Amino acid sequence: MTIKAPTLNIGGLGADPLTQRIKEKQEKWTYKVAVLSGKGGVGKSTVAVNLAAALAKKGYFVGILDADIHGPNVAKMLGVDKAEVLAEKLEDGRFEMIPPMNDFLGQTTPIKVMSMGFLVPEDQPIIWRGSLVTKAIKQLLGDVKWGSLDFMIIDFPPGTGDEILTVTQSLQLDAAVIVTTPQEVALLDTGKAVNMMKKMEVPYIAVVENMSYLICPHCGNEIDLFGKGGGKKLAEKEGVDFLGEVPIDLKAREASDAGIPIVLYEDTPAAKAFMEIAEKLAKKLEEMKGGETEE
Repeated sequence: MTIKAPTLNIGGLGADPLTQRIKEKQEKWTYKVAVLSGKGGVGKSTVAVNLAAALAKKGYFVGILDADIHGPNVAKMLGVDKAEVLAEKLEDGRFEMIPPMNDFLGQTTPIKVMSMGFLVPEDQPIIWRGSLVTKAIKQLLGDVKWGSLDFMIIDFPPGTGDEILTVTQSLQLDAAVIVTTPQEVALLDTGKAVNMMKKMEVPYIAVVENMSYLICPHCGNEIDLFGKGGGKKLAEKEGVDFLGEVPIDLKAREASDAGIPIVLYEDTPAAKAFMEIAEKLAKKLEEMKGGETEE
């Protein structure tokens, strides 16, 4: 039986049963990847959404959780913001939410999406303290019918606060993708995010530089609006991998507003960059998983 998803019952959550459900669910997710940055405005959600779409385009089964409780926008960027979230009644009497999906007219495997943006009106602010945010994220992990996934992508809010701690303490993350832009101010904050992931003992940490350069639509030359090479220097300094650079693409804003990831615009430099980043990430994680199996 399915019903329309109820409002989150934050006050009545049972911590132990919910934690156990999260533990059981993550055993069906091959790779759990966090996308974060210590700074806002670097295009972190754009990277998370396009990474998910690129992996799904390669045939992987992907889920993406928007863990930015106060500013959720992943659903909009994936074209499912108007979807109605249903819930299924289980044998024990509980209800699990069914995440909306989009396969972009068959261009990708179906991407499962869950966000607080589905559960509150888009113009209504969520004014919650940390404890409520923590419980909401746990419910979005443990009370959603995620099923089996090759990749679970978690899009974090800026900073190094409650949301990030909640997920890293609830899940055994396989990777953290740190998003930065080339300028020095962004590098200062994203360096903190790298070191937070090190302290949380995430096995694989890598840097992606977004908004690396603008390709002039008139002459085709590269314009370094925010400097050059900062992301690679940060990765070298911190001793982590550098997955690649994503240029500023004039189609990206238009694509995001239309709910179509730019990676599906195959002829654009940004799409090619995201596909290469996804390939590198998948290859690295598969190598690491293979090494664990051999041991």
